[in-house]
Amino acid sequence: MVVAAIGAASIGFWMDGAILIFIFSLSGALEGYTMEKTNKDIQSIMKLRPEEAVVIRGNEEQKVKVDHLQKGDLVLVRPGERIPADGVVHEGQSAVDQASITGESIPVDKVKGDDVFAGTINGQGALKIEVTKPAEEMLLSRIIHLVQEAKNEMPPSQLFVERFERIYAKIVVVAAVLLMVLPPYILNWTWSETIYRAMIFLVVASPCALVSSIMPAILSGISNAARKGLLFKGGVHLENIGYIKAVAFDKTGTLTEGKPKVTDMIPFQDYTEDKLLRLAASLESLSEHPIAKAIVQTAKEKQIPLDQASQLQAVPGLGVHGLVNGLECRVGKMELLRSLHVSSEQKGLVKELELQGKTVIFIEASHQLVGMLAIQDTIRPNAKQAVDALKRMGIKVAMLTGDSESTAKAIGQQAGVDEVYAELLPEHKVEIVKKLAAKYGKVAMVGDGVNDAPALATASVGIAMGAAGTDVALETANVLLMADDISKIPYAISLGRRTSRVIKQNVSFAIAVVVILVALNFVGDINLPSGVIGHEGSTLAVILSGLRLLR
Repeated sequence: MVVAAIGAASIGFWMDGAILIFIFSLSGALEGYTMEKTNKDIQSIMKLRPEEAVVIRGNEEQKVKVDHLQKGDLVLVRPGERIPADGVVHEGQSAVDQASITGESIPVDKVKGDDVFAGTINGQGALKIEVTKPAEEMLLSRIIHLVQEAKNEMPPSQLFVERFERIYAKIVVVAAVLLMVLPPYILNWTWSETIYRAMIFLVVASPCALVSSIMPAILSGISNAARKGLLFKGGVHLENIGYIKAVAFDKTGTLTEGKPKVTDMIPFQDYTEDKLLRLAASLESLSEHPIAKAIVQTAKEKQIPLDQASQLQAVPGLGVHGLVNGLECRVGKMELLRSLHVSSEQKGLVKELELQGKTVIFIEASHQLVGMLAIQDTIRPNAKQAVDALKRMGIKVAMLTGDSESTAKAIGQQAGVDEVYAELLPEHKVEIVKKLAAKYGKVAMVGDGVNDAPALATASVGIAMGAAGTDVALETANVLLMADDISKIPYAISLGRRTSRVIKQNVSFAIAVVVILVALNFVGDINLPSGVIGHEGSTLAVILSGLRLLR
């Protein structure tokens, strides 16, 4: 632009040169302003964590820097304040606004024992929070680190354009020099017109718009996704997810809650459901097994008082037995109750429950079968909605699990997936992902556990549950679901598709404008200010086009 302005001034076109510099500077200022809009959401994440925290030590309250907080510190958070660290509620209850971290629009009620995240806003009640992670390991710190990486990482399309631009710029300079020398001999132009047209060519053939076609769109897409609780680790993953043809879900903790629940209570003899549950929960109250916790939790929800159990003895893999109110009782699998007679009708009921993917727990009192409980890991409320949305988009959906065939089929049927793969080890999940890729094309894998990490790494796009996921899964994945909301996956794919469309539109528009302006320059229908307006206008247009993805 400077060379073109000097060239125009040297042949007497002072005003044209001045207008060129003015328009170029104005365009640069507008581009800077519009690009700043794409960074605003990313920069706002940095301001979420407070600088100081109130730590309770003995009977005193001390203000300390958040970076100095240690695991085990007790922090006081007053109503309306931001929570300074990841931790567990030690005392108090409140509704916490987690929108900045998880994207949830409604505040979440927190009581003693619940997890809280740094950067979220405490509601109406004071909370005492026990810090569970040092500052550098907090979820918010990880988000900031990942977003910074995503902002700085260029997708392959941008790298290609920048490589092309370096070669193209040299070609434009050489062509401009030739245009300053050859036209008087070939086209009979005057030297003044030749130099003027060469300066216009130098301006209009510049690839500014082409270079600006991609990154504003990518950054806008990443920013948009972050507001919705979707964290992309780089622009390449935003581009890739738009080409996904199949999505493979892990079952436990991804399609399902990952927490077993009592779904059926079937009492026999003179027992009622409440009496049966009271007996089972009393015997299981000291156990740490997930099924035992599910039984006890159900009793608590129903406000059923528990009896004191004694002489408890766990039988690994089978259940527990002991005394409740002087009665000898057993709770567990059929193998634990071998001496009991189970009628054909009861066996049929057991088979029916197992076909639904439920685990059946038998309850014995005084050598009599007094009832059964059915336990199942229930699917997430939004799982079917997410699967249906993916299928409407023409995407095949598979479920991968290490569970038994019957359980897998039952959950798969409830979720509405196309294909179910059961009894898989981690290496088998990798094989299935490769098989799906060969069959359909690019595959996204969604998981949360250590056993999902190899499959997450193998897939074209790995998606991890940000809050519930293990550290290994979070590090391996390319996209994080901060609220563990799998219904956001169709949105992520849709956003990827939109991003690809906008980039293609921008690149096509940028090339078309250069071709038109260069052609107009040769037929003499354009002056230098018009060329600058056309060139800078196209650059600004593609940046504004990319900003559409903020919506």
